[in-house]
Amino acid sequence: MATPPDLLNLLLGRPLATSEERAECIGPVAGIPIFGLDALSSAAYGPEAALTLLIPLGLLGVKEIVPISVAILTLLVIVYFSYRQTIEAYPHGGGSFTVASENLGDGAGLLAAAALMIDYVLTAAVGISAGVGALISAAPSLQPHTLSICLGILALLTLVNMRGVHDTGVVFMVPTYLFLITLLVVIGVGGWHILASGGNPIPVTPLPKPPVATEMLTFWLILKVFTSGCTAMTGVEAVSNGVMAFRDPARANAKKTLTIIIALLCVLLLGIALLCRAYHVAATDPDHNYESVLSMLTRAVMGQGWFYYTTIASILLVLALSANTAFADFPRLTRAIALHDFLPHVFLLRGRRLLYSWGIYVLVALTAVLLIIFGGVTDRLIPLYAIGAFMAFTLSQSGMVVHWKRNGGSRLRMAVNGVGAVATGITTLVVLVTKFTSGAWITALLIPAMILVMHAVKRHYERVNKETELNDPLSAAMVEEPIVVMPIDRWSRISEKAISFALSLSSDVRCVHVQSGDDEDQISKDWQRIVVDPLTAANKPIPRLDVLKSPFRYILQPMVDYVLALCPADENQRVCVLVPELVVRHWWENLMHNRRADLLKVLLLMRGNRNIVVINIPWYLDEEKNRG
Repeated sequence: MATPPDLLNLLLGRPLATSEERAECIGPVAGIPIFGLDALSSAAYGPEAALTLLIPLGLLGVKEIVPISVAILTLLVIVYFSYRQTIEAYPHGGGSFTVASENLGDGAGLLAAAALMIDYVLTAAVGISAGVGALISAAPSLQPHTLSICLGILALLTLVNMRGVHDTGVVFMVPTYLFLITLLVVIGVGGWHILASGGNPIPVTPLPKPPVATEMLTFWLILKVFTSGCTAMTGVEAVSNGVMAFRDPARANAKKTLTIIIALLCVLLLGIALLCRAYHVAATDPDHNYESVLSMLTRAVMGQGWFYYTTIASILLVLALSANTAFADFPRLTRAIALHDFLPHVFLLRGRRLLYSWGIYVLVALTAVLLIIFGGVTDRLIPLYAIGAFMAFTLSQSGMVVHWKRNGGSRLRMAVNGVGAVATGITTLVVLVTKFTSGAWITALLIPAMILVMHAVKRHYERVNKETELNDPLSAAMVEEPIVVMPIDRWSRISEKAISFALSLSSDVRCVHVQSGDDEDQISKDWQRIVVDPLTAANKPIPRLDVLKSPFRYILQPMVDYVLALCPADENQRVCVLVPELVVRHWWENLMHNRRADLLKVLLLMRGNRNIVVINIPWYLDEEKNRG
């Protein structure tokens, strides 16, 4: 039977030493599923999001998907060249927060940070729910279990990612490459059929006809379709944010990974658009006889045999796992922000597998809350996270322009990042305007709220540093015996241990006993015999016994008042409060003992001051058993 440590090692892997960090680094083959899953999986819903808005145009809408896709790809290529330069300039991880903070100031950096954190949480929630939604469309009987399946996938992703970057890449490699291979085969075979038929291929299985046009093509509609299709660009920044995860040469491997991801995404998006136009595949109504665009394309090109079901299974799996990009980058982002004191320093701590574990914990918690609130159906949130991504793109590229200007970069480099900043900036405004009433206003409120929180964290750390900073040498006046205060209820081995320790600290020891009745307690009667006489015979300091009367049977409050009244005006004089307490072997045994010691410590910490020091004096119950 496995012991708890053995079970933990089985689930999460053995603990890694800091010296093993380089062994956890990855190359482009593993980098694609870790940092590219979100971007690549968007080929499964980006074109469909655009085609859904084109339903009222009928067959004309299907024809318009190609030029709109070309516009999206043009923007994607601009962003690609911009981020290649970011990787070159920031080999230790140049996410939008880092680039914007160093070149545009803290305000721009926090704006990018807030936008990206929201984007990553939404990416995780939408990715999981999109995969589960596709699964339920294939198996409607699972509909009542939507939320449970979403949370189960979230738990699985958490478990895999807690094993470290290397193991995560290995686990996600198979579904990612299966997804890419099957879709590339569909695009390749479909392209060959288009060429062989002179541009009029015949579907292998019948397809639903595009609906009759009910609207005219307008510029506003084109903008809305473009912004919906731009959801396919989310996740592009992931590689530049995680350069340090790659093995040496890190920059070269990161740029190679980014190139492969962007090239594959371009092929997928353009190939899907061309096949949709050639086979006259239009999006179906999500509320009536729904079938996904990729399902119809795969049927049209390959038929409805084993390859079709393999392709659909890979699409469902990759959609559900696409949240992994958020797991890869959210902890790195929160670490970068915490390094600047805008988030709690707990995000700097590394776990047993060299991960920034607290970033993962927070991401999982926020994602779970989002899934629970929306019942695992987060389609309404898809327009929101494109805003955060493009806002981060814009700030990052603007920061790079300033970076090249300060560091003497070539005009070509400045021009590349400048074009990227302008293009993504315009896209951000278009997305915000076209999607504002669909829910973009939520992001517009969340971002400034998060910035205010981060400023509050920064002010806290500044205040702590200001109050605790010390450049002077040790003050000799502070090195003197404290006044030791020790609560005592009755005479016991616990009391004996505590008094012995108190006398080793100071000659001024004051044992405090609270008497709630009218009659003198036993400890007062026996004090001379059990404490004073033995210590007098040994020529040791004698602790004094202070008895506090408590007619209303209050125990803790009189003790706290006693300690506070004892605090001297001299700030160099310390009052040390020893708190004896019993430590039991099993958690349930605590229920059989009062927890006054814990409450006393809490009260002293809440109401105390810098002169008061609280020390635990534990008595372990199992030690008493061993003595006997």
